[in-house]
Amino acid sequence: MANKKKRVLIISYYWPPCGGIAVLRCLKFAKYLSQLGWEPVILAPDEAHYPSIDYSNDKDIPDNAIILKQKIWEPYHIYKFITRQKKEASVNNVFYVKDKKLGWAHKASVWIRSNFFIPDARCMWINPAVDFLVDYLKENPVDAILSDGPPHSNTRIATLVKQKTGTPWLADFQDPWTQVDYYSLLSLTKWGDAKHRKLEQEAFKTADKTTIVSPTWKRELEEIGAKNVSVVYWGYDPDDYKDLSTEVDEKFVFTHLGILGYDRNPSTFFKVVQSLCQENAAFKADFRLRLVGQVDYSVVEEYTALGLADNVELVGSVDRKRALELMAKSTVLLLLLNQQANAQGRMPGKLFEYLATQRPILSFGPQPSDVQHVIDESKSGFYCEYDEAELIKSHLLELHAQYKLGALNKKIASNIAPYSIKTLTRKVSGYLEEIILKNKVAAATLG
Repeated sequence: MANKKKRVLIISYYWPPCGGIAVLRCLKFAKYLSQLGWEPVILAPDEAHYPSIDYSNDKDIPDNAIILKQKIWEPYHIYKFITRQKKEASVNNVFYVKDKKLGWAHKASVWIRSNFFIPDARCMWINPAVDFLVDYLKENPVDAILSDGPPHSNTRIATLVKQKTGTPWLADFQDPWTQVDYYSLLSLTKWGDAKHRKLEQEAFKTADKTTIVSPTWKRELEEIGAKNVSVVYWGYDPDDYKDLSTEVDEKFVFTHLGILGYDRNPSTFFKVVQSLCQENAAFKADFRLRLVGQVDYSVVEEYTALGLADNVELVGSVDRKRALELMAKSTVLLLLLNQQANAQGRMPGKLFEYLATQRPILSFGPQPSDVQHVIDESKSGFYCEYDEAELIKSHLLELHAQYKLGALNKKIASNIAPYSIKTLTRKVSGYLEEIILKNKVAAATLG
């Protein structure tokens, strides 16, 4: 008789048809957990205000997955009305990416969101989701729960469901909660800050296991009370790269994908590029910068003022297939870490997507950092601080010289196998098995 598949409840705000990279964490876990003998049960919102829609991710939904959709109410339409933005405007990343400078209406909205929508703008989903899941699990029990935050409404739902049902829970974090960079941008009262920290500590105490995406953030979580914490990197899915063309752009193209907020504005890089364009006619003729995704107005103002607008292509948001194609054909991939206090531990999901294309990476951020360690260890490119003008110039000249020799027309020999999501999901499966066994032993001891 075949072994019965274990069931794992995955609580995730981000789920297809959501676009962007945040959806991939739980989607890929579900895909590979299914191959490892699990039956995924997914709780996701119905009619959520996603920043973009991308149906190409549907192919990764496991055939045996059970999808539970629950209605969600989000206040974004109110924010857009108050700030006089279009109905179709994407405001999920408004802290970092704006079309123009926002005034008092934005500041008032942020204050309301910060203190009355805790832990985030999806908080109205928490109680209905908990009530639904508690009833559902009575008739349809699962062996474990896996939640992913942010948004930490997911984390709060899992906290309450664990408390009410006793089901073993693995709390996963793409970003930390009160330690995340944008937490300092919230207009929090003392009461609001205390509420966030209270809910965070309750989650730490309730979770059987915690995972997070970088070693630095692991240590920082442990410093504020999280227990049994392990690192599970973002990773890349080898299946996504099987049919990608290996043909590289004719021009010397640098591509940045994803959000390019004001705190990732590479001012020194732009100035160095301007200087090289003035000094070197060949560099000016060859250099192109392709920006894919949302770009803050301050970044556009910066490179335009330096006379680089003709060398920059603003692509806007694209679906995942197109994003991967643009990565794979680029001469160099640009990775910019947030210029914020916790950037040492920030490891963007796109780092591993970049690694998978095996194109050279040029990255800016603090030293040391977890990203720097991965780039150095995998031999995937160059890393330096934002303001190291001479080093940036040296890297650009070296890359341009390699480009002229045709050396960048082929994949670089980088060591990326440890970052396969298929491999990383085996770790997640092992952690789920671990907390299930731990709970069974505890129950037997009490019994």
